[in-house]
Amino acid sequence: MPPLDQDLPSALEARGVSRRDFLEFCSLMLATLALPTRYLGKVVSALSQPQRPVLVWMEFQDCAGNTESMLRSSHPSVAEVVLDLLSWEYHETIMAGAGKAAETTLQNVVKNHKGKYIAVVEGAIPTADDGVYCTIAGRTALDIAREVCSNSAANIAVGACAWDGGLVRANPNPTGALGLEEAVPGVPVVNLGGCPHNVANTAAVLVHYLTFHEMPALDPYNRPLFAYGQIIHDQCQRRAHYDAGRFVEEWGDEGSRKGWCLYKMGCKGPEATYNCPVVRWNDGTSWPVQSGHGCIACAAHRFWDWSSPFYKKLPNVPGFGVDVTAEEVGWGVVGVVAGVTAAHAVGTVIRAHKEASEGSKESGSKPESKSASPEA
Repeated sequence: MPPLDQDLPSALEARGVSRRDFLEFCSLMLATLALPTRYLGKVVSALSQPQRPVLVWMEFQDCAGNTESMLRSSHPSVAEVVLDLLSWEYHETIMAGAGKAAETTLQNVVKNHKGKYIAVVEGAIPTADDGVYCTIAGRTALDIAREVCSNSAANIAVGACAWDGGLVRANPNPTGALGLEEAVPGVPVVNLGGCPHNVANTAAVLVHYLTFHEMPALDPYNRPLFAYGQIIHDQCQRRAHYDAGRFVEEWGDEGSRKGWCLYKMGCKGPEATYNCPVVRWNDGTSWPVQSGHGCIACAAHRFWDWSSPFYKKLPNVPGFGVDVTAEEVGWGVVGVVAGVTAAHAVGTVIRAHKEASEGSKESGSKPESKSASPEA
């Protein structure tokens, strides 16, 4: 970890990451957030500040898949950007400290940085029998989450389990596993569904927060619109085959070899929203459907319950998915997500400008959204 008074570009340069690499990372974050290129300078400026916010990452009932996903990003890697972008004080899997030393670090963050740090939760939180089914240093995950997430500036639930309980919540759910916002009601949470989460989206959320001092616009499930605002089916590279009626009928057939649509093989793309086809995985190399496997809707709410069996064909293809419907989404068609996200992202800037020019003739622009609700 570089000195706290060292700016990010200098820290990255010391690690062998050039200025060009840093600018490419900022551009990637801008594209992921669906923000206009004119805000690149603001992002670069925000990420170049020497003071880095504190982040704690807690793992509860999980498989560590989201941590593994985070650690496998590059261009530049998490170790080169995110670990330098934030003062990452606590993360069981990667931190050097252990035992009392590690837990003391977490307590010090809550005490000394109250209301200023970012808390990331991975894994479900058991609530049955007072949460005894997951304990760390003699404390239940439920107790830890209540204390840490109630005193943070922002909370991010990464992965399906932290969002809605995921696999461990599936019936009969003997541990009473819940996602963060249900286990600790009332705390502000940004949900990054997916099994696992996509590191590009997580990094983009952090960059947005550092740049604009607020979280991006959210959907009814408190997921960022830039990542979960469009149906996968409408972004899929195989969509033309669907429209033309060219489907894979069985694994290994001619259609499978030619990359035809996987709808008949159980692909849940028509009923799930995510930016997998655009952001993809492994530094934009590919994603499940491109590699030949149907989407299982891993970023959809309670997908373990409704999406299985994964190879059963959907009965129909509605115009809107199970995550976002015409009735729930007040901003209308899904195609305006970029505009909504951009308006929300620069909300702080616009508000400051309007306050400064209140009463003048130049302040006649439409007010931006002040909340991340479905009506935004």
